[in-house]
Amino acid sequence: MARSLQGKTLFITGASRGIGLAIAKRAARDGANIAIAAKSVAENPKIPGTIFTAAAEIEAEGGKALAVHCDIRFDDQVAAAIDQTVSTFGGIDILVNNASAIDLRGIDLLEMKRFDLMHQVNARGTYLCAKLALPHLRKSANPHILTLSPPLDMNPKWFAPNLGYTMAKYGMSLVTLGLARDLARDGVAVNSLWPETAIATAAVGNLLGGEEIIKRSRKPEIVADAAHAILTRPSRGCTGNFFIDVRALAEEGVTDLLPYSVDPAQDAVLDFFLEEPISANVRKSAFHGGK
Repeated sequence: MARSLQGKTLFITGASRGIGLAIAKRAARDGANIAIAAKSVAENPKIPGTIFTAAAEIEAEGGKALAVHCDIRFDDQVAAAIDQTVSTFGGIDILVNNASAIDLRGIDLLEMKRFDLMHQVNARGTYLCAKLALPHLRKSANPHILTLSPPLDMNPKWFAPNLGYTMAKYGMSLVTLGLARDLARDGVAVNSLWPETAIATAAVGNLLGGEEIIKRSRKPEIVADAAHAILTRPSRGCTGNFFIDVRALAEEGVTDLLPYSVDPAQDAVLDFFLEEPISANVRKSAFHGGK
């Protein structure tokens, strides 16, 4: 893909590790400016990475980084982070809503404080970041909002086992659905992106199955490359989409997915928000009622 993010400024929430950091590093290789808006300022052995280590990795890839301590649950912190980004880089071209909280417990076990956290971070945080970044995005030549959230499907089976989490993630997707139409006249692209398979992140390893699920995952770089493909498209011609990573890459002619496998000898496990595999060597999980 010859298109570039050189000189563009990205505000990425939750970019201290995982998919957010991978998206940041891919943009950095083009020479982009990246604001890392995240809470992590001290190392945690279970979830390594801070805004400062992320900044160092981004700059090592050729980008410019701004490490911003920001909890997107709080309006004043998001406003300050955006102001600092604009003051440092002169504007914002792209907002990536990556920060997310997850808890898959059902209604009998999920405490309301965890329910509230997921909704504060996922749905409200996505809405808040879009609201406060929008005045700056409208000034950009090719503005994009990209949210890491699943395609909307009202089949009750996506809600039944983990209602609180699905409600919170779908809240993020509803921001895409509504803002894509609302901002079309302004030329601000608003899209969602979701992976076909499990992605090898600390959250997946710690919460969804440990080393076994990591071996059956794809690397975060597959989502980062798909995000790059979307964010370099003309904003007026690319909005209101719920992209799946492999489909976005296929549109760019990228069909060899083996380099993204953590363990090429293992079939990847299908993400539990998707009905059927899209690419080869992907299997349903027990959640889907199959192997």
